[in-house]
Parts: sequence; structure tokens; C-alpha cells
Amino acid sequence: MTRLPSVRLASDQAADVLGARLRDDEWERIGHGVYLPRGGDPQVDPARRRALALVEGVRRRSSAPVVFSHTSAAALWGLALWRQVETVHLYHPSCAGGERDRSPSRHHGLPPDEEVGTVAGVRATSLERTLVDCARLLPPLPALVTADSALAAGADPVLVEEILRRMAGGRHVRRAREVLRYADAGAESPYESASRFVVLRDGLPVPQTQVPVETRLGVFWADWGWPDLRILAEYDGRTKYTSGAIDAFMAEKRRHDAVVEQGHRVLRVVREDIWGTTLSRRLSPLLPAAVRAAISPRAGLRS
Repeated sequence: MTRLPSVRLASDQAADVLGARLRDDEWERIGHGVYLPRGGDPQVDPARRRALALVEGVRRRSSAPVVFSHTSAAALWGLALWRQVETVHLYHPSCAGGERDRSPSRHHGLPPDEEVGTVAGVRATSLERTLVDCARLLPPLPALVTADSALAAGADPVLVEEILRRMAGGRHVRRAREVLRYADAGAESPYESASRFVVLRDGLPVPQTQVPVETRLGVFWADWGWPDLRILAEYDGRTKYTSGAIDAFMAEKRRHDAVVEQGHRVLRVVREDIWGTTLSRRLSPLLPAAVRAAISPRAGLRS
């Protein structure tokens, strides 16, 4: 459950107290008149904590009934973001000035009531509206990461389609539709989404996520792949082997061998494979000649 960090406003502090906290490095300035105490829950990603603190700072300084949106709403919902974005996005009820804090990115006019909810005690766009707004705002790879996460969190594809239909003709809606064609709730991490994005962008066949493989050791689930071609991909993150490294490595080796014994070819994907065309070039030789001949980059994922 998302909880907003406690922040301090300059307007509530005596100048000498504020100065002392900053000199002693107890607080850090994160926005206009907003300060975040150092420390916090070590289990919470520091970048996400900072993003949420920025939302809380804007909420406390705003006098209008704003609705947090886009990547700010994604952070509130706990969705995956390829990069935490420090710009606070919100829908504002009017185009008029008057707000003290000019730093947020204001999108004028409030969404319909059915596209607004309460998350962590603040008003934010619904899961479905957040998915659509992020798909319109972000480049294709980050957009797919967040869309996958939103679907996994329970976003209703029917409601997503209704929102897109109402927005038809609007800014970046066509781009959002192209990305959302490939969104998949089966992705379990941002790098799984990103690796799948690369092969989609480069025109390889659309992969299936969470591919089950029955082995002598039981059923294992590959991150994604083409089961009809018996080609699987597994993303290897660095955190997988940080604790109990030998045991984790040996368990992964046994799993890998058991899957290969069933006639599957398994490609181990690492972070460096995602940049450029490395991943697609590694996969291409594994594909049948007829499939390779049909590869055509998807232009809609390159914009």
C-alpha cells in the first residue's frame, strides 16, 4: 500500500530552523519550498520515495482540487516506471493562474469522475486513465513498461479502450494505441518488458509471456518466447545472484538444463542486450529462415 513520505514546507519553518536542518544535512530540498527528511524506509526505492514526496509537497501547497496524473499517478499506484520522473503531473480545474507553485506540469481541465480515484489519500487518475496518459506522454519503451505493469495491477482493457475511443484524434493517441497493442500483463519486471519491446520494435514475431515448460523437475515458466518455435528468453537481473549466490546459480543451472532437455533453446538476456539491436541480432539466427525473411521493423514503436 502506497504511503506518501512526510515532507516539510518552508512556509511552516522558522528560517534559522530550516537553515540548521540543511547545514546538518538532515533535510534535502526537493522542490519549490519543499524539503524531504533524509533516511526513510530502506525497502522503498529512493527515487520513488522522492517522486512521491514531490507529489505530497505539491498537494500541500495547492489550493485547487487538482488530480495527480501521468507518471505521478503511476508512482502513486505503484506502477513500474522505466525511469522515475521528478516532474509532478496533474490535472488542474482551470487555465487561470494563482497557484504559488509553478513547478508542476499542469494539464488543464479535470478528467471525468469515473476516471478519478483516491490513492494514498490523494486524488489521482484511475488505473486505466493513468495507463493511457503515460502511453501518450512517454516514449514507446517506457510506455510499454508502465502499460504492462498497469495491466498486471488490474487495469481493465475494456475501460482502456473506452478512454482511447473518447480521446480519438487527440495528441499522441495514435502512438499510444500502437504501444498498447503489445501491452501484456505477463511481464513481471521492467527489464522483461524492455527486452520484449526490443524484439517487437525490431519486427520479430510477437512473443508470448510466461511460457510454461514441463520438465523432470516440474513446471517452469519462461519470461517470454515463442513456444511453437521452442525458443525461450529469460532475463537475468543482477539482483538474482546477490545473496546466496552459489545456491541461486546452481538452482538456475538445474532449471536451465531441465528446460533445454525438453528441446527448447533458451537465450539468457542481460541488461546490455537491450541497448541497440544486440538482442534481436542474437535471436535472429535461432529463427527459421521463413520467419527471418518476414521480419520488418514496427515503425510505430520507433517514434
